[in-house]
Amino acid sequence: MSDLDFSKPVGEPRKTSVYDPAVAMEFFGSAGKAETVAQGTTIFAENEKGSRLLLQRDKMYLLLDGEVNLIAKNKVIGMVRKGEIFGEMASISQTPRSAAAVAKINCRVVSLDDKQFQNALRKRPDFALMLMSVMIGRIRNAIGQPNPDATADAKPRESAVFDKTALAILARALSQTTVRYDQNTAIVKEGQVGVLMYVVLEGRLAVSIQGKLVEKIGPGGVFGEMALVDRTPRLATVIAETPCALLAIARNTFLDLIRASPEFAVSLLGAVGERARFIASRK
Repeated sequence: MSDLDFSKPVGEPRKTSVYDPAVAMEFFGSAGKAETVAQGTTIFAENEKGSRLLLQRDKMYLLLDGEVNLIAKNKVIGMVRKGEIFGEMASISQTPRSAAAVAKINCRVVSLDDKQFQNALRKRPDFALMLMSVMIGRIRNAIGQPNPDATADAKPRESAVFDKTALAILARALSQTTVRYDQNTAIVKEGQVGVLMYVVLEGRLAVSIQGKLVEKIGPGGVFGEMALVDRTPRLATVIAETPCALLAIARNTFLDLIRASPEFAVSLLGAVGERARFIASRK
């Protein structure tokens, strides 16, 4: 796992799952400690959100033993089993919990807050790519399954991953990779093989999946990263709504950034996770 590569070269069969519980256990154990949770305990509540002001930090969890029910709107929507991770999105993206987690039986868990997560990433940057690939799998599953609760007139989301400071740092470090496109140019197309991801420096772009507009991207936004993680065809078409300037990042540079910067990895994880949640709500 040290090479950060969770995909096979073109022509070789891919694994059905990139998630490795042993890697997760090593990752969580490097920064957190095991604790016991009694049957019936609510580990976190639906819509709960941490508060930095009150020193309450959202945590993600690895289940060492037991079973945990995930409950939304008073219905069990999933179950966490031994070796699985849960609660990661609220910790990474600082968003409210989409479901409650309740111990079905006595459990043992390891928890990490956002600071502990970044510290662990410095030791095991490969975990970021593994977790990102899991989230991408959720997006692919969501695209393939209808959601009866989705609304037909749902508005596209507006996204930006990097703030002005982070964007300026990337622009200086990768200035030689800047590319420009005219208005109405298709930068990537759904179904194509992807060899680059992009960070938006200037301009505005529209993202469509299966002909439906799902996202608008402005400065600080990213797209194309999913094809670099699992080397599968592009999920979306991205068209420049205005003239734009982009940083074009190849796979090797992408992997180097994951290794060198936990902050970069966390930002991308948050972006991919938010896309997974949004697309699931629309389908």
